[in-house]
Amino acid sequence: MSKSDFMASAEDMKEQLGTSLCLAKWQQVSLHLTTGMNNSCYHPPLHEIDPGVIEIKPIALHNTEHKKKQRKKMLAGERPKECNYCWNMEDLGHLSDRHYRSGEPWALEHFDAIKDYSGDEDVNPSYVEVNFNHACNLACSYCSPQYSTEWGKDIERWGAYPTSTPHNAPEHFQGRRKPIPVREHNPYVDAFWKWWPELYPSLKHFRMTGGEPLMDKNTYRVFDYILALPKSDLHVDVTSNFSVEPKLFTKYLATVKELCTGEKIEHFMQYVSVDSGIAKHAEYIRHGLDYERLEGNVNEYLTKIPGRNSLTFIITMNNLNILGLQRQLEQILTLREMYSITYQRVWFDTPVLRTPSWQSLQILPPAYYGILEKTIEWMKLHRMEEGSDKFTGFKDYEIQRLERDLEWMKKGKKLTKDYLQKQRADFYRFFNEYDKRRNTDFLETFPQMKEFWQECKYYAEKA
Repeated sequence: MSKSDFMASAEDMKEQLGTSLCLAKWQQVSLHLTTGMNNSCYHPPLHEIDPGVIEIKPIALHNTEHKKKQRKKMLAGERPKECNYCWNMEDLGHLSDRHYRSGEPWALEHFDAIKDYSGDEDVNPSYVEVNFNHACNLACSYCSPQYSTEWGKDIERWGAYPTSTPHNAPEHFQGRRKPIPVREHNPYVDAFWKWWPELYPSLKHFRMTGGEPLMDKNTYRVFDYILALPKSDLHVDVTSNFSVEPKLFTKYLATVKELCTGEKIEHFMQYVSVDSGIAKHAEYIRHGLDYERLEGNVNEYLTKIPGRNSLTFIITMNNLNILGLQRQLEQILTLREMYSITYQRVWFDTPVLRTPSWQSLQILPPAYYGILEKTIEWMKLHRMEEGSDKFTGFKDYEIQRLERDLEWMKKGKKLTKDYLQKQRADFYRFFNEYDKRRNTDFLETFPQMKEFWQECKYYAEKA
């Protein structure tokens, strides 16, 4: 079969970029304004933004001294250690997100300029992701008080989780790790809005995350700005749990409908975070989620928004979601059949969860590999046919990404026995405490994982 344009572009960039260059270091930024932290995409660790510098130069929200050092390494042919996620994928022989990201138009158009840079330049990125606020109505199992006020309440009441290194310990979330409450002055949000008029003309993609952005006033301030100054080449993206109160969702949907009417923007992408197609699994992993409400909101969005929009499911690959993964992909095919008439409206991505490590795919026994392998084989049976005018099958890069996840999962066989026992013990310690605090029941929710649960319990009690 012929390759998709997306994969072909990534393969072309593999040749052009060489061994170290990634255009996202210049053209993409994730801003965590609640803590004053920054990274160029979600793979490298967050690093601090200097609050003194941004008072004078708001563009330094993106162009930090730390990031400039990493850019210089790339231009010199070095691989920055903070980008190991991509280097590891490439060393396994796969295309990495470095290739995919750099091959997208918002990054690719800057390639000729970037390869001749010194690394000291201040640039306005074309892809910006912003977390304005950590307010959230969920407390997902792999999240933290930095991104969820519900998690903050949990820790404030009960303290750290009793894993080998106390998890989400209150003392960890001090200083720069402590989110600035929404009602307090936030110099990073102030700097953003000072930078915004300069940034806006160069933007091609603007994405708002959280917390839960549907609950944040800055989300609607951005919408109002765009409605007042339409930008026909702008892609607007919002990541949501799609499980907020009905009144708030109605307000949000009305605003999105107005944005997507006419030619105010190029496209609106709704990202929906959900990790399993089995309701009780999804609600356990993402505590507080109302799965039935989410399904209803997804269908309402796809029915009522007139055009210039799509929806992407973010399926975070962790050791609790592979049992319900194929069910979720089946639901995605159904939605594609219903709503993708003249263009592809329903998408999904499968990023690998790396922390907390006891929720990693890599600590599962080899018996679980077969579940993911069967899902991939099923996807291949439902691959999009070459030259098809339908949008219901799976694309080559969607299958390739899940194959990449499977190979990463199998690297767990090379982990030491002591490491695996420690992580499995922490798996039990965490979810045993989780059940006590959240009034949930792991074995009732995941009866198929009883043997693994008992093994994890054994290592926890032995330790």
